[in-house]
Amino acid sequence: MRLLFAGCVWWSLSITAATEPISTSIAALTGFLARYQNLLCYFQECCRPEWISYHKTGLKHDLSTKLYGQHVAAQVVLKAVTGFMNNENPKKPLVLSLHGWTGTGKNFVSQLIAENIYQKGMTSNFVHLFTATAHFPHEDHVDKYKTQLQEWVRGNVSICPRSMFIFDEMDKMHPGLIDSIKPYLDFYDNLNGVSYRKAIFIFLSNAGGEKIVEVALDFWKDGREREEIQLKDLETALSLSVFNNKNSGFWHTSLIDKNLVDYFVPFLPLEYKHVIQCGLAEMVSKGHAPDKEVVEAMARDLNYFPKEERVFSMQGCKVIPARLDFYV
Repeated sequence: MRLLFAGCVWWSLSITAATEPISTSIAALTGFLARYQNLLCYFQECCRPEWISYHKTGLKHDLSTKLYGQHVAAQVVLKAVTGFMNNENPKKPLVLSLHGWTGTGKNFVSQLIAENIYQKGMTSNFVHLFTATAHFPHEDHVDKYKTQLQEWVRGNVSICPRSMFIFDEMDKMHPGLIDSIKPYLDFYDNLNGVSYRKAIFIFLSNAGGEKIVEVALDFWKDGREREEIQLKDLETALSLSVFNNKNSGFWHTSLIDKNLVDYFVPFLPLEYKHVIQCGLAEMVSKGHAPDKEVVEAMARDLNYFPKEERVFSMQGCKVIPARLDFYV
């Protein structure tokens, strides 16, 4: 027994001695890879705080100084994004649906959100923009699009949980397509090992714009200030309008039916004074000194409604970059 025991001790010591260099090598390799990863992420975008970090002060400043005529949208977006990004353990992804006529600032706001979360803004590898007419053009390919969309979202969230997905032209999206990602927007810890709770989904749509204009016109006709309009004056009617609109992309969608959209954000029609603000800002961005007379000449030639009173701009600020060149 003594010899056997001695042999076992010797054998055990031999194995330990043999495995120690292997363990040391693995530890050294792990340390090297960690240092290499840190160095790599210094030069190349990674899903880490160096590249992804929320700046509330920056977003608040941008919304208050660069976005014109959208007090409701600015308030809702700032509160929604701040609350979500400050939550270490959200129960579901943040889902925002931005609605309003063209040129009112929907794309611009999604850009501001990206710029104040991702160091590379809209060019980040973790910000994904889908446009209905470009990415999902054919109605008879909807089933294929559903599979591709699921795989794209799943794959990118697997790489970076703090991913952002922006869906533009939701009013041109084929009905039922967006329901394919419904499970990823729901209250699940994870699906097949992937957690989507830190992702952000933003939908942009012209649908519901008529309802928003209707409310804005009612306030104007009643002699009430535009700034008196609140989210509660619009959100319920807006969500119902979008849900029942066969051309909205949200038609009878489970995303609305199951209350998975956190906020329906209304963008009000812009007034003449807001067009002037957009024009002056555009002149500065083009390297010109701001000239109010030039901008007013351009603004007067745009279309407004109601026709006689010319209160709201029909094109918003969207046409200003192209139109301004004609007057400068």
